[in-house]
Order: sequence, then structure tokens, then C-alpha cells
Amino acid sequence: MNVTVTDLSKRLEWVAQIEAIRDRQDKQAFAELFRHFAPRVKAFLMKSGSTADFAEECTQDVMATLWRKAHMFDGTKASVSTWIFTIARNRKIDMIRKDRRPEPEDLNWGPETESSAAEIMAIQQDSDELARALSTLPDKQRKLIERAYFGELSHSEIAAETGLPLGTIKSRIRLALDRLRHAMT
Repeated sequence: MNVTVTDLSKRLEWVAQIEAIRDRQDKQAFAELFRHFAPRVKAFLMKSGSTADFAEECTQDVMATLWRKAHMFDGTKASVSTWIFTIARNRKIDMIRKDRRPEPEDLNWGPETESSAAEIMAIQQDSDELARALSTLPDKQRKLIERAYFGELSHSEIAAETGLPLGTIKSRIRLALDRLRHAMT
């Protein structure tokens, strides 16, 4: 891949703009990044099968995330464009998952049937077994499981909160779930 001086200059300018947003909440720098990246992010989302409305909403979220989380950009890990398109990909996944969750009005409301004593005991035993299995996990894995399943955070939200790469979050959760599965069989 041949990187021209112009390409390199543009990449350095984008980094400077991210830093201006991070350090001074520079609206002009944000506007320039928005003008350049928003249409490209929307096109990227539409090429991956999103409707125009969905792509527009997701793009707005991505650009708002860029504004709020400029402090999380690390030029040693990714270029500005890679960082922005990764945010776009993750935001799209989050929005799709959210759309697939049932709405409160779709959930059954009203009295539930009483559980039998045997069912209550079985649930309690399962809960105790899960608590024991969780306590055997390494601290890093246990904390991620708790955030993902008890805190109901998406992997992207956990990555944003902890500053860990998304791949690390997913790997640790997958390993933890595998350990839990073995511990509870």
C-alpha cells in the first residue's frame, strides 16, 4: 500500500482534530470530522444492508460518540478512520440487538402462577451453584460477566467503560462462560 504525503498529512490532521475535541471541545474540529466521516459512515452502513433511516440514526450516534469519547482515541492502536468505523460497526450491532428486544407492552403482565416448593428449591440450588461457580472465576473474567449479565451492558459499553479492547472483552467473557458451563455440569 502506497501512502502519499497527502494521505499522511490528512491522517495527522484527523488526529489533531480528535485531540482538539478531546482537549478543548473544539466545535470546528468536530465539524470538519463530521463533514468528512458522516457521509462515509452512512454509506458504509447502507452497503452493509441498513436502511437509509437506520444508517442516518446510527451515523448520528457514531458522531455523537466521537464527540463524547474523543478521550478514548489512541493513535497507537488505530487510525482515526479505523476507530470511527469500528464505533459505527459496534453501534450498528447494538442498535440491532436493541430493536430485537421485546417492548414492555409485548411482555406478559399480570399475576404469575405460583411456583411449587420443588421449583423454588431447584431455582435456589441453581442460584447457589452459579454463585459458587462465579466465585471460582479469575477476577477479570468474573467482573466482565457481572457487567454483561447482571449489569446488562453490551460488550461495546463494557469496552468503553473499562478502556479494554472489544476483542479482549469478548474473549474473557467467552472463556468465563466456558468455565461456568463446565463448573455447573
